[in-house]
Amino acid sequence: MTETTGARGAAGSSRPGVSADGAGAADAGGLRVAALSPEIVIGDLDGNLDRIRSAISAAARRGAELIVLPELAISGYVFADPEEAREAAMAADDPRWASLQEAIPEDAVVVVGYAERDGDRLFNTAAVLTHDVRLADYRKSHLWGDEKLVFDTGSEAGIVVEAQFGRLGVALCYDNEFPEVPRRLALAGADVLALPVNWPLVPRPEGEHAPELIQAMASARSSRLPVVIADRWGSERGVAWTDGTAIIDEQGWIVAFRAVMGATAVLSLDAVRSKALPPHNDLFADRRADLY
Repeated sequence: MTETTGARGAAGSSRPGVSADGAGAADAGGLRVAALSPEIVIGDLDGNLDRIRSAISAAARRGAELIVLPELAISGYVFADPEEAREAAMAADDPRWASLQEAIPEDAVVVVGYAERDGDRLFNTAAVLTHDVRLADYRKSHLWGDEKLVFDTGSEAGIVVEAQFGRLGVALCYDNEFPEVPRRLALAGADVLALPVNWPLVPRPEGEHAPELIQAMASARSSRLPVVIADRWGSERGVAWTDGTAIIDEQGWIVAFRAVMGATAVLSLDAVRSKALPPHNDLFADRRADLY
C-alpha cells in the first residue's frame, strides 16, 4: 500500500513498500483509492458540485480508481430545520448528476454523500457513481443526533455494490460505530469499505486519534476490510469537524491521513481477500457464530 500526506497533517510509515509521496506502483491486485475533502458550503449545491468535480478531476490525475467524498458533501450538514434540508436536497434523477459524472474517469467509482429527496421523504444518502452508470444509492440506517429530526431511516445496514475492481462496501458515518455493520459487509464479500462521514470534533487525550477513527481501525483489522474515510475539516455553523480523512489498510493501520489534495493510497486486494492467519487460524473460519 502506498500513502501520501499533506499540510493539514502528516502520517509517516516505516513499513516496507510504503512511500511518503504516493509514487509507488500498485502491487498485483492493487487498488488506488482517494479520500477527498473539498470545501463544502451549506446550501450551496452548485458551488459544492463545482468543487467536488474539481476534486474528482485532481484524484483522477493521480490514477484513483475509488474516490470517496464526505457525508452530505453536496448539501452541507448542519441544517436549521427539515425545510432547509429539503431545499438543499436532490433527487436521484436530478439532471445535475450528469455533469458530476462527466468528471469521473472511465475506470473509476465515486461515492459521494447528498441529501436525497424521494417524494415526501428525505434521506441521508451516499450515491455510488461511475462515468456512465449510477450503481447504487445507500440510505443511512443509523441516524446521529439531529439527523433524526430531519431524515427518514434507511432500510439496510450498509450495502455491497459490484464494481469493476471487485465488491465495494458502502456505509455512512455513525453506521460504522455498530460493529455488526462492517462485519456484515465483510462477510458479504466486500473488498473495501467506502465511508463518507461528518465527524464532530470531541475531546480526547492529547496525542490520541479521534474515537471514531480508532473504531474504524479496529473494524478494519478484525475483518481484514480496508476503509476509505472522507471527513470534513474546519467548521459549519459552530460545529467543528474532526478532519479525520484517512485510509486504513486491511491490517488496521492508517496509511494516508489528512492530505490537503486528498489522501491517496494503493490497497492490496489480494491481501484483503485472504482471511488466513497462518499457520493455524482464519479470521472467518474461526468464528463461533453458534455461540454469539
